Amino acid sequence: MNSSIIIIGLTMALAIYLGIRARKGQEMKLEQWAVAERNFGSIIMFVLMAGEMFSTFVFLGASGAAYRMGGPTIYIFCALTYIIPFWILPPIWRYAKKHNLLTQSDFFAKKYNSKPLGLLVAIIGVISIIPYIVLQLKGFQIIVSEASYGMIPPKIAVWVGMIIVTVFVYVSGIHGSAWTAVLKDILMLVVILFLGTYLPFHYFGGIQPMFETLEKAKPGFLLMPDKGLSISWYVSICLTIALGQYMWPHCFGASLSSKNETALRKNTAVLPLYQIVLVFILFIGFTAVLQVPNLEGAASDLALFQISKQTLPPWFIGVIGSAGLLAALVPCSLLVLTAATILSKNIYKAVKPETSDKKLAQLTKIFVPILSLVSLYFTFFGGNTMLTLLTMAYSFVLQLFPPLAFSLMKKNPVTKAGASVGMIVGVSLVAYFTVTNKTMASLFPAAPHMIQDLDIGVVAIAINTFVMLLVSVFTSKVVSSVRNPLMNDINS
Repeated sequence: MNSSIIIIGLTMALAIYLGIRARKGQEMKLEQWAVAERNFGSIIMFVLMAGEMFSTFVFLGASGAAYRMGGPTIYIFCALTYIIPFWILPPIWRYAKKHNLLTQSDFFAKKYNSKPLGLLVAIIGVISIIPYIVLQLKGFQIIVSEASYGMIPPKIAVWVGMIIVTVFVYVSGIHGSAWTAVLKDILMLVVILFLGTYLPFHYFGGIQPMFETLEKAKPGFLLMPDKGLSISWYVSICLTIALGQYMWPHCFGASLSSKNETALRKNTAVLPLYQIVLVFILFIGFTAVLQVPNLEGAASDLALFQISKQTLPPWFIGVIGSAGLLAALVPCSLLVLTAATILSKNIYKAVKPETSDKKLAQLTKIFVPILSLVSLYFTFFGGNTMLTLLTMAYSFVLQLFPPLAFSLMKKNPVTKAGASVGMIVGVSLVAYFTVTNKTMASLFPAAPHMIQDLDIGVVAIAINTFVMLLVSVFTSKVVSSVRNPLMNDINS
């Protein structure tokens, strides 16, 4: 047994301890378990929200994207991602607190006075969450297997990771995620800052020489191409990420655990500081391009580990593996927690409304291991890269943004029928494009590259919004035409 496995094993044990210890002194009613009775302050909110946003994609997928894509990888620095929640999260939190809402589905159902709409949002949320959980588990199996030098098989690694998540989510709920996120953030910062600084200096003598060598070896690699990953693609993918980020049910749910609106605004103002870390992730990927060439497809997600293993001693690979496994476990725990809450509160109770709150809390915990098993099943099938999985899931949750944005207006022009039909159309388009591997370029081969390079998520949300408003106009007129004769009859 090498030193790397010992360090990884100790980190796993510490994660379980922190996750279980987090419930001490708390009575785990559903509101406490799911949103900590809305009592998290600015610091905890920061590590919690950073914990789910900066996950295995940042740790492996971003360095892999830099390895594959080069310059276009700058899309991960989308500033809009933090501007939008600064304005929308406080009113969402305020409304949720006033009406004692625990989930995203609760919010939509209450805003549009429609339980079927809430059910639709719940279904879309769970469907979107599964690929995101799979993303974390795929990252986990890469991290543990690579960091153990292959001594821990990938399938065993995934089983271990899912058992850890299941245990501390079942026992401590969101408290376990928050406590573990603190340890994860510390380790991730240390590892990424070190690797992003050390590797370029070790191989090239500095950051600037790294860029100069890379440009000389691969001219144009650091530029945005005229077609494909072009400016048009960049703008559309940034919109997809910015508008979709807080449409994730777990992000939405985590924001409801805040103590007040001020904590939410502070969090969105400070979170961009974390973007500094992403710069060092790119340095790791760019260094790996020349030092570990010929990584193709999903193998490019191994870039960080490949270059680290040929440069650093086993014990430090164990530290890297520990940071990476926590980067998978924290968001995975939030995803499982949120999905379990949605399944019980917004789907099961929609079918059986007479279910008591006590039974609902029990059912929520029962759904945790069930979801874990379902996620494991999907993890063992499919060979998509982490980037593909993430962008597909983003495009799904993105379809929830138009009706949410309009619901925050003083006079909402969108009807529940309009919101429902728009979301169904948007999600159906994303599903069609994903299943058939269609792109705007394949659908419109004669169109300008500006159209061909658009991300499908933005195209789907545009059509979604148009359909939503069109149906809303029609249904509001129908309601008015029915209401007016009734009022005339009453008055007469």
